[in-house]
Amino acid sequence: MSTIATDKTVLAPHRGTPISIRARLQDALPKIVLAPSFAITLVFVYGFIIWTVYLSFTNSKTFPSYALTGPRAYQRLWRWTFESDPPSSWYTSITNMGIFGFLYIGICLALGLFLAILLDQKIRGEGILRPIFLYPMALSFIVTGVAWKWFLDPGLGLEQTLHQFGWTSFHFDWIKNKDFVIYTVVIAGVWQASGFVMAMFLAGLRGIDSEIMKAAQIDGATTVQLYRRIIIPLLRPIFLSAFIVLAHMAIKSYDLVVALTSGGPGGSAWLPSNFMYEYTFKRNEMAVGSASAVIMLMTISAIIVPYLYSELREKSR
Repeated sequence: MSTIATDKTVLAPHRGTPISIRARLQDALPKIVLAPSFAITLVFVYGFIIWTVYLSFTNSKTFPSYALTGPRAYQRLWRWTFESDPPSSWYTSITNMGIFGFLYIGICLALGLFLAILLDQKIRGEGILRPIFLYPMALSFIVTGVAWKWFLDPGLGLEQTLHQFGWTSFHFDWIKNKDFVIYTVVIAGVWQASGFVMAMFLAGLRGIDSEIMKAAQIDGATTVQLYRRIIIPLLRPIFLSAFIVLAHMAIKSYDLVVALTSGGPGGSAWLPSNFMYEYTFKRNEMAVGSASAVIMLMTISAIIVPYLYSELREKSR
């Protein structure tokens, strides 16, 4: 029995063969296209972040100062947080941030999930209701703030309308009350963002395998048990993504506060973003404003970095 051996010739490019100019251009084209946007981002985002951090360690007032003076601006913010009596505007800002962030994120998540579950029941008119809920997100915070300012103004909006209908005992003056004005910001913010959260949850619900739910129903699971033990745990990535988006929006909410309350009576509706703008551009305390901006950046980083780390860790697995 004879064995026939066949030689297979492998064709490979010779190492000395020059690469054509066209091939080099095709290889470099994506880099050339992305280079301008990368350079702009590098300079005008990360460059100015570094510049802001630098200014926070100087004694800058109306104009930047280049002489480093140490963490004096941070020390002032520390004193204004824990040692100021009566409470400082910085203490008011971070307190409002806690109230606004907790209520804004919590209500948006709960309301968005509730609306998504309702729409997931294949109700009639879903094609009409979905754009209605999403429409507020298409508006800017300025438009939202102005609209709700008219609606909540005691002399123009809800209170005046109900008085005209005969309900003269009704009073709703939160927008002019320094103790409740921050809650009007929560109302306007929830109205705008809850539809967006609903869309995220609805996409997650539509992506769940129906076979899992059918199997649970066959095993005798009630509707409440189905959502509590199966569906809602499967929506954990949606919860996390929605939380990141809402937390980012809450921390940088400036225009909503300005348009809705103009800062509130005596700055009672200020958030850290309003404090930063006021001290940097109006009170000529650029170092203090820069320090508050750095603290806001650290807060956002404390939320986003663990999320990115967990996502990259899961992908590496």
